[in-house]
Amino acid sequence: MERIAYFDCPTGIAGDMCLGALVDAGLPIDVLERALQGLGMTEAFTLTAQTVHRQGQRATHVQVHVREHVQHRQWGEIRTLLTKASLPDPVKQWSQAIFENLAIAEGAVHGVPPEQVHFHEVGAVDAIVDIVGTCIGLHYWNATQVYCSALPLGSGDVETAHGRMAVPTPAVLYLCQAKQAPVYDNGIRGELVTPTGAAIVTTLAQAFGRPPLMQLERVGWGAGSRDLPMANVLRLWLGQAPLGVLTEPVVVLATQIDDMSPQGLAYACERLLAEGALDVWCQTAMMKKGRQGVLLNVLCTPEQADRCEAILLEETTTLGVRRQWQERRVLPRRFVQVATEWGEVAVKVAEINGRVINVQPEYEDCARIARTHGLPWKQVHQQVIHQFWQTWGIQDGQNPG
Repeated sequence: MERIAYFDCPTGIAGDMCLGALVDAGLPIDVLERALQGLGMTEAFTLTAQTVHRQGQRATHVQVHVREHVQHRQWGEIRTLLTKASLPDPVKQWSQAIFENLAIAEGAVHGVPPEQVHFHEVGAVDAIVDIVGTCIGLHYWNATQVYCSALPLGSGDVETAHGRMAVPTPAVLYLCQAKQAPVYDNGIRGELVTPTGAAIVTTLAQAFGRPPLMQLERVGWGAGSRDLPMANVLRLWLGQAPLGVLTEPVVVLATQIDDMSPQGLAYACERLLAEGALDVWCQTAMMKKGRQGVLLNVLCTPEQADRCEAILLEETTTLGVRRQWQERRVLPRRFVQVATEWGEVAVKVAEINGRVINVQPEYEDCARIARTHGLPWKQVHQQVIHQFWQTWGIQDGQNPG
């Protein structure tokens, strides 16, 4: 039975919180431990799960007790470890994608190629277990769609292997920017979103914002390691898409503008996306008195409409905003990793009733390969699609032609 997973992060997210939420939702700890044996690292760690209270709220705290003393690993070592692991294919693919995104983020902020990135806290045994264990848990619940709330990033500073750094750390900011994840400040000081937590949700979540439409079946509470002014708990919602529901309500906000700078428009669009708008786009329009202007459109949920409308009125020169209620159908989609001669590429796959109808390689992956190898982007893009149908298309029982 396929399920929807929604990570609700009022006090942020970390790898151990993800594990705790999955176990609290009903993932048996012995099942998790047996699956983790596929890493071939059983002598390197043990797991414990215990019930704790955070500001009076019960939650599950999962701890990884490390026996191994090797704390630094390069991305290539971790990739080899995961490639050789005896794990279900989706677990291996998700885990590799998460670590690859971490390598890209760490490489970008430290100015080195991803292959040369030395993971410190991120590459330690506990982080490998957190990431792979989270993927095992999602696979256990057959979560084919993953969503996440907006992320409170925290403030202050934190001690890292590179010294003290401002919160949010550079890798977290890079990951959130790359996925365009909505972020905000909840007023709590400290590191609320760790690089591991950010990598998990920015890699696996297909959308950020309010909970998706679902029939709620289970809720798991995963405890963070620290006490905070509010309950330091990650909430995992597990449910199914209601049968027979093909559409969901949305609101389209629209306004024409002909007396505003492009910089101001760009800032308004950024604020709308940060608020969680589903999409924002501009169209060229010929206005009265022969002025060239733009038609600014915002697609959002009904719950977001008032706030998005307020941003339009605050940040633009418009004097009025139109509302139109519509319905939309969202195709179920999943990410797969496609192996190419240049390395793995994340590919978004959309389906109807289990039949693949749309395949789209991730732009950034294709752009990175094109720049690295001096190739036209469209050549990389086309080759990845061809490779998908030669591998995944056959596995899914569809005609690759």
